[in-house]
Amino acid sequence: MNVKEEFRPYDVTDYLDTPEDMAGYLDACLSEDQGDGALVLKALGNIARAHGMTQISRDMGIDMDSLSKALSNEGNPDLATIMKVIKALGLKLHAST
Repeated sequence: MNVKEEFRPYDVTDYLDTPEDMAGYLDACLSEDQGDGALVLKALGNIARAHGMTQISRDMGIDMDSLSKALSNEGNPDLATIMKVIKALGLKLHAST
């Protein structure tokens, strides 16, 4: 009997079901970021996709194209935009020692 296996690309958004999942993922990316913010930006984009980009853009008061561009690999959002995304996601950013 020959069983054909099917594979699909891994997508982290398939595993970001709860606010706790999203917060844990962002926290891990904050810890592992190399200092250029690229990993954190990618994480915010993934979390926004999992949560729903349309709703996030509405909550932020910007159009979805602008949000998608800001959170893309080519994006370079300012801190105010990042903080608005975090707030729209219902997350909090904090520091600890």
